[in-house]
Amino acid sequence: MTRLIECVPNLSEGQDTVVIDSFMSALEGIPGLIVLDRSSDASHHRTVLTFVGTPEALKQGVVNLFELASRHIDLREHVGEHPRMGAIDVVPFIPVRNATMQDCVDLAREVGAEVAQRFDVPVFLYGEAATAPHRRLLSNIRKGEFEGLPEKLRAPEWKPDFGPEVPHPAMGASVFGARPFLIAYNLQLDTADVRVAQAIARAVRTSTGGLPHVQAMGVYLADRELAQVSMNLLDFQKTPIHRVQELVKIEAARYGARVLSAEIVGLVPQEALLEAAAYYLQVENWQPDLVLENALVRKGE
Repeated sequence: MTRLIECVPNLSEGQDTVVIDSFMSALEGIPGLIVLDRSSDASHHRTVLTFVGTPEALKQGVVNLFELASRHIDLREHVGEHPRMGAIDVVPFIPVRNATMQDCVDLAREVGAEVAQRFDVPVFLYGEAATAPHRRLLSNIRKGEFEGLPEKLRAPEWKPDFGPEVPHPAMGASVFGARPFLIAYNLQLDTADVRVAQAIARAVRTSTGGLPHVQAMGVYLADRELAQVSMNLLDFQKTPIHRVQELVKIEAARYGARVLSAEIVGLVPQEALLEAAAYYLQVENWQPDLVLENALVRKGE
């Protein structure tokens, strides 16, 4: 069977629908590539694309996206709530079918080197593809964002893995990597006070003593006049969605706030949602084959 790998590039454009449509068009017609999802956020000024394909198809798709970004995204004019250091900020590869994590590491290195050479963009490797321990976390690489890149790249420990040692004037730098499946999960609060969201994020995220495998930040959504706890769940099997949800609700109550709604950016594994449903329904005999469709698949129907 064909090797199938997922790619989830994050683009620093979430407002101009014409430009975003052009990125989608750049992926159409590539043999072996299937676009699964597009998620744009104007406040974050960011678009997340999800597509799967063969390694060769993914490489062509990513190169096409960088070609468009070089013409349409200028970070000198970019303002958004989400941290960013590149026009195409991060390009992760995730194994899906008949592919290993090493396949994704190899692909990240191959495509990252190609992009750096063709577009004169510094490229860092993160996650399983990282070349040093301090580069495993995306947040470490992105610290300082686009504006801090000139100073950061002067430090020997932040020499790019590929490409020039100065940022591209408009495109900044990009990060390529390989990782397991990640769930981008945001919770909107019934307050506009971003300080409440920031305090909740500190209580929830791993780096400040919260739950394992959780990254979180508090942001203000100007278009909705609400504060948001924006999160990445790095291992939903070890820290499931419902556990994160409940801790955010508990912490929000400290400040007289409530969770209004949830948002999933990109795609989510069925298993993650079923586990959350089983928790909230208090299903005492839960197992995946209680779901009709899962039982049929197991039986080969």
